[in-house]
Amino acid sequence: MTEHLFADKVVIVTGAGTGIGRATAVAFAEQGASVVCTGIDDRSTDGTADLVRAAGGRALSVRCDVTDAGSVVSALEATVAELGRLDIAFNNAGVEQPVTALADITDSDFDRVIDVDLRGTFLSMKHEIPLMLANGGGVIVNTASGAGVIGIRGQSAYAAAKHGMLGMTKSAALDYADQGVRINAICPGIIDTPMMDRFSGGTPEGRARVIAQEPIGRMGRPEEIASAVLWLCSPLAAFTVGHAMVVDGGQTAGL
Repeated sequence: MTEHLFADKVVIVTGAGTGIGRATAVAFAEQGASVVCTGIDDRSTDGTADLVRAAGGRALSVRCDVTDAGSVVSALEATVAELGRLDIAFNNAGVEQPVTALADITDSDFDRVIDVDLRGTFLSMKHEIPLMLANGGGVIVNTASGAGVIGIRGQSAYAAAKHGMLGMTKSAALDYADQGVRINAICPGIIDTPMMDRFSGGTPEGRARVIAQEPIGRMGRPEEIASAVLWLCSPLAAFTVGHAMVVDGGQTAGL
């Protein structure tokens, strides 16, 4: 990838405070982008914004709850007011589900996962797309999961949200492909992030259990997902529309 591939581009990253969101925000900055870092934890998003600046990018840290349409609109208004436009959106905000069989999932746990992971992506795209259309086009990448392409025991709510996200991504991609807005999804496997620490329990035994699902024999690094997201957002992927890119160390290859 050439240096400064995203010079003069304005990027918003939801869920930018840690993990994949943070790594991707920094990767965009290293390629010349101005990056709006959003999330619900001001300290974390401020920390990511500092890393973006250290990487040479212009940064804005904005609090945004993707389940609240008003909060999404406010974050985008701040983006345009400060940086003038929106070119790229990485809709990455999400929460995990406790490992629970379907009949034992509480209504509140199910609603929370759907609200953040699926409805939050809907609200983000709903308000990002008009800004991109006004500028003649743009690119959106949504963070789905391997759980968006297969079923996973104990993950009915999470799989429902991520399967739904992929259907929404593909449909939206068809809605706007001829208007200059490319929409795709990234489907990470088991990535070494704070979310995965919570999912695995953060113990050596828990980590070994999830690593055993990876043919490559290790967890992925957030930077490995970031590099795939940047490719999807770049001119190199100009003919890639409505695609669910699986980056999972082979986890789903044999299924």
